[in-house]
Amino acid sequence: MALTWRVHATLARSSANGPGSRFVVWTQGCSLGCAGCFNPETHAPAGPVRTIPEVVAEVLAAGALDGVTVSGGEPLEQPEALAAFCAALRRGPDLGIVVLTGFARAEIERDPVLAVAVADADMVVAGRYNARLHLGAGLRGSSNKEYWPITARYSAEDFRAVPEGEILVAADGTATITGMHPVTGML
Repeated sequence: MALTWRVHATLARSSANGPGSRFVVWTQGCSLGCAGCFNPETHAPAGPVRTIPEVVAEVLAAGALDGVTVSGGEPLEQPEALAAFCAALRRGPDLGIVVLTGFARAEIERDPVLAVAVADADMVVAGRYNARLHLGAGLRGSSNKEYWPITARYSAEDFRAVPEGEILVAADGTATITGMHPVTGML
């Protein structure tokens, strides 16, 4: 039986969730409770369940990509699934992997299970969201969040050019608003 993963949503192509053209996975479930979080709909622990091979197949079907970003919810609250997903991606095409987490780097390094979960990532953007330090740029919701390069693939500079937000309209007319800075004053 394949390992399962609670996934809130996926997006086949985004440029506001990391460097280049990226597939995005938003996990379901977060108990960190950061005041002002802009993804509160991902906090409930119950949600749609997918298998790792299903999500990997969706990534591969998306076509030419520069990478994958995993956000949430809190990806590290499902560490085995995150580790399996990243490991499976490493066996495929050369895709950069970015993980956004509310856990601080020191918390991850102290916990062997969390450390294994991000071992195959290229960059981890780590730290609790702090509304008083709101930034909304470079994939950091607040200025206290730290870029933690696991490999040499990305540097902090690579994230400076990431758009703060985007509006994507699918063929069926469904609109997705994503990124670090909310889009306001529309329509």
